[in-house]
Amino acid sequence: MSEVVKVGIADMNIVRTPNTIRTTGLGSCVGVIIYDSFLAIAGLVHVMLPDSSIAKSQKEINKAKFADTAIKELTERLIKIGCKKIHLKSKIAGGAEMFSFSTTNDFMKIGPRNVEAVKAALKLEGIALLSEETGGHSGRTIEFDPKTFLLQIRSVNQEIRYI
Repeated sequence: MSEVVKVGIADMNIVRTPNTIRTTGLGSCVGVIIYDSFLAIAGLVHVMLPDSSIAKSQKEINKAKFADTAIKELTERLIKIGCKKIHLKSKIAGGAEMFSFSTTNDFMKIGPRNVEAVKAALKLEGIALLSEETGGHSGRTIEFDPKTFLLQIRSVNQEIRYI
């Protein structure tokens, strides 16, 4: 019997088939799936912010919260349980602009900054980004199946999509 493993905000987890992994509430946050298709293992991290340098304390940092630390940590955890880095691939969703600001200040555009930071961290780790659904103005719920490698995306008033 399979189970849906839920990942909270600024959290991460790993599943093996037949289980799936899901996160909800992706507004400006980005859900990052990193998976090994040979072993049918997948990790999901719910990234809230682009850069850990804004953290008050670097000692007790929640690595899942920031793009720069989350991708590295999830990759290390996958390798620790037997995944080969060369086999890792990724998919991402989220990074919406949930609020409309009258400013042109890019600092306030957290969603696009999160997407950019996630892509940079994946590139730094050498993990291919195979597909994405990012941006827009709607929140998302995502669920990944490590058996089919399909990322299901649900948004309000939209049909379910798969990437």
